[in-house]
Amino acid sequence: MASSCWGLPDFLCGAPEMSGSAMRAMRRTIDTGFRDMVRGASSYIDAATAPVQSFLNTLEGLFVNTPWIVVFLVLVGITWGTSRSWKITAGAGVALIGIGWFGLWNDSMITLSMVTVCTLVAVIIGLPIGILTARSDRAQRIITPVLDVMQTMPSFVYLIPVVVIFGIGKVPGMIAVVIYAMPPMIRLTNLGIRLVDREAIEAADAFGSSERQKLWNVQLPLALPTLMTGVNQTIMMALSMVVVASMVGVGGLGRNVLQAINNQFFTIGFLNGFALVAIAITFDRASQAYGKRLQRHKEVSDE
Repeated sequence: MASSCWGLPDFLCGAPEMSGSAMRAMRRTIDTGFRDMVRGASSYIDAATAPVQSFLNTLEGLFVNTPWIVVFLVLVGITWGTSRSWKITAGAGVALIGIGWFGLWNDSMITLSMVTVCTLVAVIIGLPIGILTARSDRAQRIITPVLDVMQTMPSFVYLIPVVVIFGIGKVPGMIAVVIYAMPPMIRLTNLGIRLVDREAIEAADAFGSSERQKLWNVQLPLALPTLMTGVNQTIMMALSMVVVASMVGVGGLGRNVLQAINNQFFTIGFLNGFALVAIAITFDRASQAYGKRLQRHKEVSDE
C-alpha cells in the first residue's frame, strides 16, 4: 500500500481502472474493426477524395507555375478590392515582395493554394450547417456539443483518424485542416442569422415571403458582416493548422518549419514563420476591412 493512502482500504487507495488484459482486448477489437472497415471502404474513399485532390493539384499548379508578377498583381488587386485601403494593399505588396526576396515564393504559393481550398470547403460545408442550427433549436442543441469537442480537441489528434482512413498526403492534411477550421464558420453563421432584427423578419412575413425568400433576401444579407467574421476566423485557423498538417505530407511553409524544428535551423524556421505571419496578417486585415465596409453599407441601408 502506498504511504499516501492514509490507512484507507485498498479499493479506496488507488483510482479504479480497467485490467490490462481487458484494455488490450478493447484496443485490439476497436483498432482491428476500424482498420477492416477502412480497408473495405478504400475504393469509395479514393473515389470521394479524387475531385478534391484534382482541385487542389490544379490550384497549386496555377499558383506555382504562373509568372510571379501575374500572381503578385492579382493578389494585390484582390487585397485592394476587398479592403479599399492603400495601407493594407501596400502592406500586402511589401509582404509578398519580402516572401519572394527570401526565396519562399513557391512554398508560399503552395500554402496559399492549400488555405484557399480548405477555406472554400469549410465555408461550403459550414454555411448550411450554420443555417440549420439557426433555424432549429434542436439542431443547435445537437451540433453545439460537437463543435465544442472539435474546438477543444488538440490539433494533433485530428491527424490520427485522418491518417488511418486516408493515409499520408495532401488530401488527408486538407481534411484535418477543414475539420479544425470549420467550427467558427458554423457558430458565426448561426449567431448572425439569429441576431437579424425581428422587425425585418416580420416585415418579410407581412409581404408573404417564403422561408427560402426570407433566408436569401433578408437573413443572409443582414448577417453578412458576421458571416465575413466567420470566414476570417476560418482562414486564420486554417493557416494555424498548416504547420501541424505538414506532418502528414502537406508541403509549403509548414513543411519548412517542421524541417527547421527537426534540424534546429533557427533562421529558416523564423523566416518561414514570418512568411506565414505576413500571409495571415494580410488575410486578416483585408477580410476585416471588407467586413467593416459591409457593416457600414448595412447601416447606411438601414437609415
